Amino acid sequence: MSRAARLALATALVVAGGCRGKATPSPRGVDGAVVAVAAVVIDAGAAAVDAAEVAAGVRIPDEARQLIVVEAAGWNTTRATIARWQREPGQPWQAVSGPDPAILGYAGVAWGRGLHGDGAPAGRSGPVKREGDGRSPAGIFALGPAYGYAAAPPPGTRARYTRSSDTLRCVDDGASKHYNQIVDEATVASDWNSAEDLRRGDAQYTWVVDVRHNAAAVPEGGSCIFLHVWSGPKGKTTGCTAMAEPVMNALLAGLDPAARPVLVLLPASERAALAAAWGLP
Repeated sequence: MSRAARLALATALVVAGGCRGKATPSPRGVDGAVVAVAAVVIDAGAAAVDAAEVAAGVRIPDEARQLIVVEAAGWNTTRATIARWQREPGQPWQAVSGPDPAILGYAGVAWGRGLHGDGAPAGRSGPVKREGDGRSPAGIFALGPAYGYAAAPPPGTRARYTRSSDTLRCVDDGASKHYNQIVDEATVASDWNSAEDLRRGDAQYTWVVDVRHNAAAVPEGGSCIFLHVWSGPKGKTTGCTAMAEPVMNALLAGLDPAARPVLVLLPASERAALAAAWGLP
């Protein structure tokens, strides 16, 4: 079969579509759809099509004008860098800040569920994110609202912001109908055995941005993934990406929902392999 014919057999499927830190074991008991694109190859011979061709249907959305790139050295590292980029429509990406140091899940990185699809994109390999595995999800992700301890967010913030109360939870119990949702226990009847407090006893959730990982809330697919303040440069998370408070402060203040910001997290080798196909800087 010719290369062109093999590529014609690739069909794009579009579907709507934790940072488990201090969990609240209990009797106690965000927004936007995520689009996942996957390639389905019918002819076994098409496996020979190179990765850039197979992944051609997956890229940063054209409407995205803000980009956060987190790059890890490998799948099993807990250290990364984080950088912010922006662009005008039809123009190349321009650096805004970074790269700055960041920390990841204590077990490293694994393919998540996001705008790139569910798990590893076609033609790529690597571990796949599961609930409680201690890995930060890799891929392309939309960003949701922000949360924090203060009554108001950093000056200039345009993202929707909610002050975290003592009853605000992120549910990480896969059996709950509220799995991977941020809910207020004061107003929502609890059906979960485990949930994460959004108002912790430390500074890590001073500022939080919700990452739209596993937006379809597939049970055990991973939940409660955030960008937030780190415990320190030698620390680890349980699946989030964390950074120094000034870096997180600037990131939150700079996010513009109208610019359709996205997060890309990849090991360095995957970033190099996918940069052209995904439209990465």
